[in-house]
Amino acid sequence: MNSISVNKFRDNLKSFVEQVTNEHRPLKVTRRNGDDFVVIGAEDWAREQETLYILQNSDLMKQIAASAATHSKKAGYIPTAGELDEIAGI
Repeated sequence: MNSISVNKFRDNLKSFVEQVTNEHRPLKVTRRNGDDFVVIGAEDWAREQETLYILQNSDLMKQIAASAATHSKKAGYIPTAGELDEIAGI
């Protein structure tokens, strides 16, 4: 994660916001007399929140582990060509 001073951030606010949203990389802003903070795009923040929700949900994690195990053994459900096309939006 890149890091810049709050003064540099303030002086170039528009370009740093564009950088954060276009590159999907958070930016740490440091302050001399206060706590640092991080700037992150709204889309990226929402994705992080979804990931945290899944990681904290033990039932979902068990389902993911079971699915990964059957997939590695090639023992899981194999969709038809039509189902694959529907999933892919073809």
